[in-house]
Amino acid sequence: MIYRVRHLTEYRYHSHVSLCYNLAHLAPRDTHYQRCLSSRLEISPRPAYQQARLDYFGNHAHYFSIQEAHQLLSIEIISEIETDQGRESLNLDLGISCAQAKQLLAARQQPEIIEALEYCLDSPMLELSPSLRQQLREFAEPFFQPERPLLSCVRDFNSHIFQGFKYDPGFSSVATPLAEVFEHRKGVCQDFAHLAIACLRVLGFPARYVSGYLETLPPPGQEKLVGSDASHAWFAVYSPGEGWFEFDPTNDIMPSEQHITTAWGRDYADVTPLRGVIFEGGGTQALKVAVDVMRIS
Repeated sequence: MIYRVRHLTEYRYHSHVSLCYNLAHLAPRDTHYQRCLSSRLEISPRPAYQQARLDYFGNHAHYFSIQEAHQLLSIEIISEIETDQGRESLNLDLGISCAQAKQLLAARQQPEIIEALEYCLDSPMLELSPSLRQQLREFAEPFFQPERPLLSCVRDFNSHIFQGFKYDPGFSSVATPLAEVFEHRKGVCQDFAHLAIACLRVLGFPARYVSGYLETLPPPGQEKLVGSDASHAWFAVYSPGEGWFEFDPTNDIMPSEQHITTAWGRDYADVTPLRGVIFEGGGTQALKVAVDVMRIS
């Protein structure tokens, strides 16, 4: 499947901004299941300085600064991505057990395992208090019996989050603590991914945050609205000797060819689509984000 993704971000300021520095994670990365065929980034006003590089996690990071007075900042990226089938048809009832996975992780005999262990540690948005850590352990541990296949356990736990938490876009923001999401049992895709990651880490399994897009289809007989799509988030767990496997708790599925990966890291803070600072001015601001995921082949 080939998709064209258009992601437009606009900041409108009450007063002129004289200088801003920004970091964007907007260009899709290549993975085992997708290839980025092209990507074009347009920024207005034109940046005085910009540089693209791969960050620590291998994501495409774009730095830029604007050094002229402006009241509107527009960042638009258009990418074409080819995705493959295969992820959703894996047999998760085969493979190593939870106990075997923990033994291999503890032995630390392979470079890949040592690298994955970084994703067992707390991260900027997932620094857990002792009480929350205990609550998450009690919430998740019954699903991870030592003799059961690890990935089968993750699949069932993914379904448990889907069934037990309500999707509520009005409840949380990017700054809502995980403790509040867990207490009220509601949130959005970012919250559910963070919850799953935190629970897996508490149990000793490496887990990372995945940012991207999901193709949405309109009801039968209706046209898809321009700008009606949005960024999406899910998580991946590491199984020693088998690799990384992705799960989407918001939709109770394993990501398919309709999931388009942009970046991954320890949590949302590592892969924020756009972040920056402004100097001298700005005042109040209005943010507009429009995303279109279009199937072209």
